[in-house]
Amino acid sequence: MADNDLNLPPLNPADLSFDHNNDTSVARSGPVPVKTAEDLEQVFDVPVTVSAVLGSSRIAVGDLLRITPGAVLELDRRVGEAIDIFVNERLVARGEVVVVEERLGVTMTEIIKADR
Repeated sequence: MADNDLNLPPLNPADLSFDHNNDTSVARSGPVPVKTAEDLEQVFDVPVTVSAVLGSSRIAVGDLLRITPGAVLELDRRVGEAIDIFVNERLVARGEVVVVEERLGVTMTEIIKADR
């Protein structure tokens, strides 16, 4: 079957671009389309879990069982140090703790790019 049988426009070699830094280069026809919020509308109602991690600590089970109300558990972060923000257990940002109408909140100060 020839391209003309599919009613495709003629291919112009000048419209092709290649990733010369990648051994598995793939040709693309024309410019990369710009994505907008409307393109993601189908996933707007998908629930995700967002976690803000203040820090962590490693202790023995015996010590954990001896913790009582009022005990202080020392974390691996310093006061004022950025906290990690996870979406579905994936690190996506860092931020700072803020108070919003007597509740704790997080303001994002850095977005973490995914390594893909």
